[in-house]
Amino acid sequence: MWMTPKRIRMEVDEALVFRPEWTQRYLVVEPAEGDGALCLVCRRLVASTRERDVRRHYEAEHEFYERFVGDEERAALVERLRQGDMSLAAVLTPEERATRAGLGLCRFLALKGRGWGEGDFVHQCMEVLLREVLPDHVGVLEGIDLSPEITQQRILSIDSNLRSQLFNRARDFKAYSLALDDQAFVAYENYLLVFIRGVGRDLEVQEDLLTIINLTHHFSVGALMSAILEALQTAGLSLQRMVGLTTTHTLRMIGENSGLVSYMREKAVSPNCWNVIHYSGFLHLELLSSYDVDINQIVNTISEWVVMIKTRGVRRPEFQPLLTESESEHGERVNGRCLNNWLRRGKTLKLIFSLRKEIEAFLVSVGATTVHFSDKQWLCDFGFLVDIMDYLREISEELQISKVFAAAAFERICTFESKLSSLQRHMEEVNLTDFPAFSIIVDELKQQFKEDQKIFDPDRYQMVISRLQKDFERHFKDLRFIKKDLELFSNPFSFKPEYAPISVRVELTKLQANTDLWNEYRVKDLGQFYAGLSGEAYPIIKGVAYKVASLFDSNQICDKAFAYLTRNQHTLSQPLTDEHLQALFRVATTEMDPRWDDLVRERNDS
Repeated sequence: MWMTPKRIRMEVDEALVFRPEWTQRYLVVEPAEGDGALCLVCRRLVASTRERDVRRHYEAEHEFYERFVGDEERAALVERLRQGDMSLAAVLTPEERATRAGLGLCRFLALKGRGWGEGDFVHQCMEVLLREVLPDHVGVLEGIDLSPEITQQRILSIDSNLRSQLFNRARDFKAYSLALDDQAFVAYENYLLVFIRGVGRDLEVQEDLLTIINLTHHFSVGALMSAILEALQTAGLSLQRMVGLTTTHTLRMIGENSGLVSYMREKAVSPNCWNVIHYSGFLHLELLSSYDVDINQIVNTISEWVVMIKTRGVRRPEFQPLLTESESEHGERVNGRCLNNWLRRGKTLKLIFSLRKEIEAFLVSVGATTVHFSDKQWLCDFGFLVDIMDYLREISEELQISKVFAAAAFERICTFESKLSSLQRHMEEVNLTDFPAFSIIVDELKQQFKEDQKIFDPDRYQMVISRLQKDFERHFKDLRFIKKDLELFSNPFSFKPEYAPISVRVELTKLQANTDLWNEYRVKDLGQFYAGLSGEAYPIIKGVAYKVASLFDSNQICDKAFAYLTRNQHTLSQPLTDEHLQALFRVATTEMDPRWDDLVRERNDS
């Protein structure tokens, strides 16, 4: 179930409480100490007590027990497992155990972004370890093949298994939305990542990678459209169930007459007269907005400094925090485009700003130009960029919080727009209270140029803030179009029926008069409440709930893919087929576990 902010404080969070019915359904019991659910079969602790996590463990690890169907059969099975009787379990042969171990290691290599050839190295390390510690068990490695060819095949098998699970769930989606990300691969051959967010009957939300499209082979918008439609058809989804589109704000996506969004909207016809809702600001908000506020190409200059530090100042102690941060983000090797993107983050710019004196001294010591440190305009632009990018970092991090529904995310956007209005007003008044870095630069320049009455031009920065405001208004205008639907979804008992669409007023009035439903609403989160709401008694409100819940409420999954790319850029820049690249990104971004029993059976049957 979805975890969202509670309407009031309650004694027990039902979403994180063990439920007795899970014992027969998922073969778990409540542990004697601590939280979670203890599996009766493998005796492992499922750390989370969300039903979704408990069910996924059961489906991935113990599907064998689905053959016990009746209540009496399940009760007897639970009793035998409680007593430690494992005779009913599907005992794996040594060959099957070796196959499962090999699959698990291949998945781990993919998650860490390691190359196909590193499986052999891992095998050799394990062999050395066992020879020294457990020499009698070295033979268990004989059946584990981690050669490059086998590793590639197994990653593809895992991808196929995960994709099959996604497609099975997708057929039950009541509504879904797509996120189209064409900026993740900015440093390499360009691809379009297509993510899907679907809502099932019980309002459980699934976010996953649908497909990867090579933009070199699908250059035109028509070709892109065909590839997306083919992926949806393969998943068993119709465009009539599509509710929303989240994209980057590139011309390929949002071009007025030739953008992909306009083509998708023409093709999709949603029920109940809903147009496809589009918002383009969620994905890479901090990165793409930086181009609008970097009015003096500050980042390009800083990028040259960092490259110089990496080559000639790597041993200097004052730069170790910067170098450590850089290596944690994208490893030791980094190309110019990835470095540029990293520097466009507010967190990185603040770190560079705090080291500006040390960087100036370093540049002098190596004979590099320091002309920017005596340029008033450039320094003012630098301080202003640091502050604005820090505010963009804050909103970007807030939009990475998932499982809050689009209504809560839209509230954060509105709050940030109010913040921009405040910044605009303060800049007009030459009040730099909300611009700490800019204020420091201005104070330093006043000391340096005491006779200069005008250190900076406020109009220059007001124009930048105004442009940013207009961008936000444009990117999220469709969410404003459905603002009433979002408010109705978030607060159905306080929403005035006279402000609701005519079609929903009768249902809303009946809902607000139901005391039992009000009590449920007070103690449950929104996902639980709407999951239990009768679709027969409140079909329109339930339909609105499905649609709102299907809208992307965060950029988390796209950010996860982007982070995977930047951390493993060297591995992913090696020659890879589109099929293998898709497999790696699916493994890296999914929350689903492979169904290991199915994979082991497939390997043995082949």
